[in-house]
Amino acid sequence: MSPRARLRGATRRPGLALLASIRLIPLALAALAIPAAAAPKHKPAATVAYVTKAGDTLYAIAARYLTDPRGWAVLSRLNHVPAPRRLQAGIELRLPLALLKQEPLSASVAALSGPVEHAFGAGPYTPLSIDSILGEGDRVRTGHSGFVTLELADGTHLSLPQDSSIELATLRQTTLTGTTDREINLRRGEVDSEVTHAKKPDDRFQIHSPSVVAGVRGTRFRVNYDLAGQVSAVEVLEGTVDVDAADATTTSDSAVEGALQTPSEQRVHAHFGSVTRAQGEVGAPVELLPAPALIHPEKIQDEAEVGFDLAPLDQATAQTATQTATQTATQAPAQTQAYRVQIARDAGLLDLVRETHVGAPHASFGDLPDGTYFVRISAIDNQGLEGLSRIYAFERRQFGLAATAGPSAAGRAYEFRWLAGQRGIETHFRFVLASTPDLSNPIVDQVDITAAKVLVSDLPRGVYYWTVIGEQFDQGKLYQKAGAVRSFTLDY
Repeated sequence: MSPRARLRGATRRPGLALLASIRLIPLALAALAIPAAAAPKHKPAATVAYVTKAGDTLYAIAARYLTDPRGWAVLSRLNHVPAPRRLQAGIELRLPLALLKQEPLSASVAALSGPVEHAFGAGPYTPLSIDSILGEGDRVRTGHSGFVTLELADGTHLSLPQDSSIELATLRQTTLTGTTDREINLRRGEVDSEVTHAKKPDDRFQIHSPSVVAGVRGTRFRVNYDLAGQVSAVEVLEGTVDVDAADATTTSDSAVEGALQTPSEQRVHAHFGSVTRAQGEVGAPVELLPAPALIHPEKIQDEAEVGFDLAPLDQATAQTATQTATQTATQAPAQTQAYRVQIARDAGLLDLVRETHVGAPHASFGDLPDGTYFVRISAIDNQGLEGLSRIYAFERRQFGLAATAGPSAAGRAYEFRWLAGQRGIETHFRFVLASTPDLSNPIVDQVDITAAKVLVSDLPRGVYYWTVIGEQFDQGKLYQKAGAVRSFTLDY
């Protein structure tokens, strides 16, 4: 047969692992010594096409694209091309997919906050820094109040909230085809993935927890693994995710469109989630709760603590609107049990700095430095599935205002004093004194005060109410801070 002959009948089998490729090489080489009549009949190995270039030889092709340079003997047998010889340009050869060389890929740290550590293999954990480069075999874990986002070469992002742990199990790219193979093992907590859409049919991206495997070709989804309860939750925000039990992802001879190598147990679409318990079947898709709203989103966070009030989801809204065809008739509708509130420095919530879970529609955080932030809020149903989220921008600008009052040493006078917490910025004050708690019909209403006190004389006996309001003009914006309404009694 001429060198231009093409091998027919090859069947594609994407996604074979590199270790499997290495094990296959000695077997393939040994097969060359078996006479054709004695060789066992088997299904042809999956191959990919390669068109020769000027100066190519089987030796050079094997060295460039195969895991073992000695694989030239396999190429010679497979393509009926004698070796050694220089090949004519333009000849199509078939290269075994299982023997193709794979190059390592890397992940960079896009954002980091709080305690985050990494380790390679079984090595010890050390602090992770923003300039770190990670690769296959690296493990990453976040401590309490620790957050990190990793970025892969194609722009895919992996975000870990606090108390989470993952392993970069596989990060490779096949040299000849350019297909990528990325496998992330979720050991504890959560990984929020924003996956760039696959460019090649055989590209693979999977999140493995001890109980499920979630595979995608480009979407936004979360996988959460509760180590104590051994429960895995998959929540799909965009696109579609194939979900299988962890022991159901054995290699199949058929190529399946998507990331999994076997037909998936569940295909979960956008705005749905699935719960899988230890050693159980993958749960049926459940519609995710709608996003709750934030009350007074325009509020400037100027108190000592940052606080958010959420509009609670009523029972009608919180229940899933419909049961999908894949849900069982006895499955109870999901209802709100808790809320999740996260704060980040960016609108994409890649640079997380705070988060909390609360059982009531209010969340508060400790001291947060001044600046512009973004808050993401979502509701959690009674199966533990986190619903859709809503993101708001807010300004954090501490503006403390302490005030006090008492009799003055100067006879029948009462002295009012105050202090603004934002120092270095000119502050003007308004002082209001009235005989009713609502401060209507004020006895004193003095504005544009630059001093830090006011003296009021000759007040008759009675109960009085007062407050002070601070005003600061900073970088083209007016900020106001109203103090609490206080009261005092004059009985002299």
